[in-house]
Amino acid sequence: MRWRCMAQTAILASRFYGTGACTVKLACPHQFTLLRMRITSMRGTSHDMMRLPLFTKAHGTTRRALNRSPVGSTFRFLATASGTGCSTSSRTERPRRSLFSVPGADQRFITKAQGLKADAVVLDLEDGVAYDRKHAARDLVQQTLLDSSQNFGSAELCVRINGLDTRDLALRDLEAVLPCNRLQAVVLPKVESASDVLFVSRMIDAFCEDRDVRIIAAIESAMGFLNLREIAETAKDETSKAKLDALVFASEDFCADIEATRTESANEMLYARSQLVIAAKAFGLQAIDMVHINFRDLDELKMECEGGRQMGFTGKQAIHPAQIDIINDRFAPSTKELDFASRTVQEYEQTTTNGQGACVVDGIVVDMPVYKWAKKIVERAAKAGML
Repeated sequence: MRWRCMAQTAILASRFYGTGACTVKLACPHQFTLLRMRITSMRGTSHDMMRLPLFTKAHGTTRRALNRSPVGSTFRFLATASGTGCSTSSRTERPRRSLFSVPGADQRFITKAQGLKADAVVLDLEDGVAYDRKHAARDLVQQTLLDSSQNFGSAELCVRINGLDTRDLALRDLEAVLPCNRLQAVVLPKVESASDVLFVSRMIDAFCEDRDVRIIAAIESAMGFLNLREIAETAKDETSKAKLDALVFASEDFCADIEATRTESANEMLYARSQLVIAAKAFGLQAIDMVHINFRDLDELKMECEGGRQMGFTGKQAIHPAQIDIINDRFAPSTKELDFASRTVQEYEQTTTNGQGACVVDGIVVDMPVYKWAKKIVERAAKAGML
């Protein structure tokens, strides 16, 4: 059995590294149920955490004492966190124009995804899998990650686990996929607080050691949007060791949660989409736009991609192979944009070298804000292989 550290358990869900205490109940010789966790951050903020099944990684006398303890015993652990962590600014950005979801219970779809050109392939263990097939899907996804002959090319290989509100399902998902060396990112659904991100970050630390496994957080509810700033902020906290790399807007779940009427114009989601982009960009994260559910209407998909990119989204979710090329094309700079941006960067850098603060390109005054925009266009094109 793989053991997990109880000393770390007391701080798994802390938004800031500080001092934590938890009370656990022994459910079986190696499994505990978290009864209460109280986190006190260095800023003096306290949080009570949810009930959750946990496993221990105790050593020496502590381990022997736990093994001798009768079922039903309760324990209290204290912990003080430490660590330097790393921010998003120190990581290489991964292209995620298209985030293609594949049902994790269907080998046929998994095999087909290997020949597609999605920037990221998401093996789905959550909504794409019926409840009675969860265990089979987990085994199949684990086998896929371990089988190097299943080649997904340059695509980032991701797994969408079940939401943390499912408790045991989510933990079993993480325990199955995190040890797999080919896993590159965890798509975490139904994120509603910073503690969700911090919990999965700690699990990644425990299982992945020096591997760069990142978190893509799906925001799907009113509560998630109310707490969006603190969720996004985990990416910048130097001591949090968070792995958050992108935010995803889950449109259908969000509409169901707020009881909105879904329309073709998507006006009912304009505020939420804008809010997600702003929060993502404020903390150096990618913003991934909603699924276009009418996968047969490719003209409408093109329009939705254009609108999303104009809002500031860096990519879009895909649910059908026919959507991928359109999404990749629409979320990459056009030839015209790239030409203008390249000349803008070159001209502005030459101008500032000569001591001037602005220049004119194609009749447009280029100062620092325009230069920054053009620089990002050029960088995005380079990552998309256009340069």
